Amino acid sequence: MSLLQTTDIRRNYGNLPVLKGINLQIEPGEVVSIVGASGAGKTTLLQILGTLDRPDAGELHIDGQNVFTLNDRQLAQFRNERIGFVFQFNNLLPEFTALENVCLPGFIAEKDDQTVRQRAESLLTTLGLQHRLNNLPSQMSGGEQQRTAVARALINEPAIVFADEPSGNLDSRNAEDLHQLFFRLRDELGQTFIIVTHNEALAALADRTVTIRDGLIFK
Repeated sequence: MSLLQTTDIRRNYGNLPVLKGINLQIEPGEVVSIVGASGAGKTTLLQILGTLDRPDAGELHIDGQNVFTLNDRQLAQFRNERIGFVFQFNNLLPEFTALENVCLPGFIAEKDDQTVRQRAESLLTTLGLQHRLNNLPSQMSGGEQQRTAVARALINEPAIVFADEPSGNLDSRNAEDLHQLFFRLRDELGQTFIIVTHNEALAALADRTVTIRDGLIFK
């Protein structure tokens, strides 16, 4: 069974069709890049795949769950427990330390406090940030902030991680480091990633590239 499968996903904004019937399968441990011109529907698709938005028609199964049969509260719980997100601007809370930022999704899931803190520290150490546990985001470099965001995405051991232009705010060296990190996490943890990117180098590294054009997928 595929880890993620969509069936005829459609989304309109008013009278404008943005997604016109998306059929996509993602297997466990895959790193898949989604590319396409601005306005092609990449962000809309990512928001639906990440359960941040609901389609007008079609189905999405993640980890065996038909997710849009869930009500909003159930969907929020599923998202917190089974999906991780890495955003272009990292979205770290400025008043919290790196460790506290990484812990937040675990605390929201009401997991054991000590267990969450231990996993957060382990993830940050794995990502080379053991010396930044108690630093605020403003005390870290852009690359360190984005690695902290990756650790936060992984804290609840999600089935899948969605990354939206994850290296778009980084210089070329930190972008390359981040790209390599995704593949190391896939190899070491079996993590699955779907990455929306304009970065041709990152897209080329992926196991598979999916191109969206005019609301449809071209493989």
